[in-house]
Amino acid sequence: MAINVSDSATTVIVGGGFVGLFTALHLRHHQHVGPIILVEPQENFVFKPMLYELLTEELPESVVCPSYGELLANSDVELVQARVTDVQLAEKRLVLDSGQEQHYDYLVLAVGSVQGYLGAKGAEEHAFAFRSQTEAIALRDHLKACLEKSLSTEDQAEKERLLTVAIVGAGPAGVEMAATLADLLPSWYVPMGGDINDLKIYLVNHAPGILAGDANSGLKRCALEELQARTIPVTLKLGVGVKGVTPESLQFVETGEEELRHLATGTTIWTAGTAVNPLLKIIKEQIPAEELDRHGQPLVTGTLQLPSFAEVFAAGDCVTVKENPKPALAQIAYQQGAAIAKNLMAAQKGKPLVSPDPQLRGTLMKLGLNNGVANLFDRVRIQGKAGDLLRNATYLELLPTPLHNFKATTQWLAEETVDRFHRPHAPTAQELKWAAMTPAQRQEYQGIRAIAIIAPLIFIVLLYLGFKTPERERPPFVPQPSPGINR
Repeated sequence: MAINVSDSATTVIVGGGFVGLFTALHLRHHQHVGPIILVEPQENFVFKPMLYELLTEELPESVVCPSYGELLANSDVELVQARVTDVQLAEKRLVLDSGQEQHYDYLVLAVGSVQGYLGAKGAEEHAFAFRSQTEAIALRDHLKACLEKSLSTEDQAEKERLLTVAIVGAGPAGVEMAATLADLLPSWYVPMGGDINDLKIYLVNHAPGILAGDANSGLKRCALEELQARTIPVTLKLGVGVKGVTPESLQFVETGEEELRHLATGTTIWTAGTAVNPLLKIIKEQIPAEELDRHGQPLVTGTLQLPSFAEVFAAGDCVTVKENPKPALAQIAYQQGAAIAKNLMAAQKGKPLVSPDPQLRGTLMKLGLNNGVANLFDRVRIQGKAGDLLRNATYLELLPTPLHNFKATTQWLAEETVDRFHRPHAPTAQELKWAAMTPAQRQEYQGIRAIAIIAPLIFIVLLYLGFKTPERERPPFVPQPSPGINR
């Protein structure tokens, strides 16, 4: 689709996620002519696939959420830290929350989606989302606070509530969250002196199964096995409709029933569903209805352009590619960002645009501490610690710049070698056995263990003494002449 613009055309990119950031970096890497402006309200880029490592403190914030200032250093990409409140496509004009206006020749929409709550009352106010740096840290602090409070309360019902976590949504995010917490919470609670048998984790889903209709659906059996093999087995509540969330409970109905049930919980984590970004609702009113999908998101051409506005490119989970829809995954998004950059440069030079075909190279999932699965091209599956290592190594390779990639990989290797004994880990079978004992049982166990250690030593000494030749039965010692000495 041809576009007539000058060589000094201004390109404005709205949204600094994978699509937006990689578009900007690719343009500058290939020395694209003209100003490049990235409009993003947040100070830090969020590497969403590794937010779990921020939650578990396996990796620091600087790795998972590097600043845009660091990533764009020496790139000549202008960063405008603001939120776009209005888009006028016909006038090629943006309005920022500061009141300032920004005109463009090319526009790249990469605003992503926002968390949806499926109409559940109180979910947005009382459930924890897990899409940003702030949300990950808030969830971590809240969980630790619940564990600490449970140790000081005398109310058994309150203690049970504080130690119960409900995760709504059994897609990849929900499954990864459930598996991670099933190992992580015991690693926090045991050192506090808590009994891990009191911890409860529920994975709640409207569909009758997990990973339904997802790119990871082939990992369903593996995920189910791993959820049960965790330090705390995860309880599945499938085929239920969540109706509401309060600070004290999750409200739901079973399939085929009308009775409203309550699950007492101190923590509800929401990973189910997405909603259309508010900015797209403004754009929706400016394009024909036939250029929208059934969710109200814009449809884009194979070249990732709005059909009625050729100067507007868009990709990621804020739009749908009409001819070749792809799942909303990081590996797809960064390929789309590179394709948009290539098409922008081609358009500026009057060359034909291309229709990218991003390839899904496999899927990766975190299924607990130091545990994961890598499904490569649906042909090779690697599980356990090796799967976790491959997952981390693969995601680190997707980090936006070579410098940050090097820093992150170095930090990760340090964590895997020098620092691995100081980070959260799933308790061993021996630690679990000890955590489940009463003080009297622990004292008895220590006595038995002491006997178990001392008894073999005593037996070995007695055996040695029993077979030792008595002194009186030994032959007299006769010194032997040293070699080479004649007597």
